[in-house]
Amino acid sequence: MRKHTRRRMTWGAALVTATAATCTVGATMGGPPDGQARQHTDAPPKPRPTHTRPVESRQIASSVLGRDLKFTLTALRSQADPLAASVELRVFTFRGGTWKESDRTTVGETDGFFWFPLTGRQAICTFSTASTEPAPVAVSLLVTPSIGCSPTENFEVENGRFTSG
Repeated sequence: MRKHTRRRMTWGAALVTATAATCTVGATMGGPPDGQARQHTDAPPKPRPTHTRPVESRQIASSVLGRDLKFTLTALRSQADPLAASVELRVFTFRGGTWKESDRTTVGETDGFFWFPLTGRQAICTFSTASTEPAPVAVSLLVTPSIGCSPTENFEVENGRFTSG
């Protein structure tokens, strides 16, 4: 029996998932009957597909401060784990008649959130912005309904760029 176990620690809570699979040695494995030698061919192995699915994303919040700054929170579904997600905080400045992205940063850890709570109702616990210089931004997101909200992360934006604040 083969068993895979995966653990994810997020804000003091653990999520453990396990899958188990069994296999029987012999004919079900595609081996030759009665212990005969297997025929080998010189054919190269079939190449595995190299394409990956596009990253699924969903904007979960935005804030516009006059005609100067715009902030968005975007959930990005994990390529490795379909239940996990990352969150990007993006800042846009208004130039030439359009909003242009000027900087971005990750909120929390990469793949540190769960996709379904993050993209569901009431996913935003705190999303606070202010039009001062530097502009403070505070973000807290729902981890799960039973765990509650993530710790609040604070960012500062000066001249359209995130600063270490």
